[in-house]
Amino acid sequence: MNTHNKQLMQDIFAELAKGNGKPFVDSMADDFRWIIPGTSSWSRTWSGKRAVLDELMRPLFARFADTYTNQAHRFIAEGDCVVVECRGKVMTKSGKPYNNSYCYVCRLADGELRELTEYMDTELALAALGPP
Repeated sequence: MNTHNKQLMQDIFAELAKGNGKPFVDSMADDFRWIIPGTSSWSRTWSGKRAVLDELMRPLFARFADTYTNQAHRFIAEGDCVVVECRGKVMTKSGKPYNNSYCYVCRLADGELRELTEYMDTELALAALGPP
């Protein structure tokens, strides 16, 4: 199973590297959860695909001046989890680059993303993007 999950994430990130986020969104289960752990203003849990899109993605992408890309460097799969080390790149409308490094711990089931825990430089997010 983990080879299928790993391949799915590799396919998703091949598209994200080109600026195409549709396969990523399409893979989210309706009960998908996005978690940013920690104590920063960006730390929160969004529960449900609709909440992730409306409360996290839409406001976030509204701050971007050009196409967001995300290049994966490593995939590690075990059981129902795929860990992706990656780097995003985009220019903000305020003229600041937002080039963050991430470690995504993704839990998948039945070919869908069920949960993503995002580890990132929250100080960079705050400096480049402001508070959520």
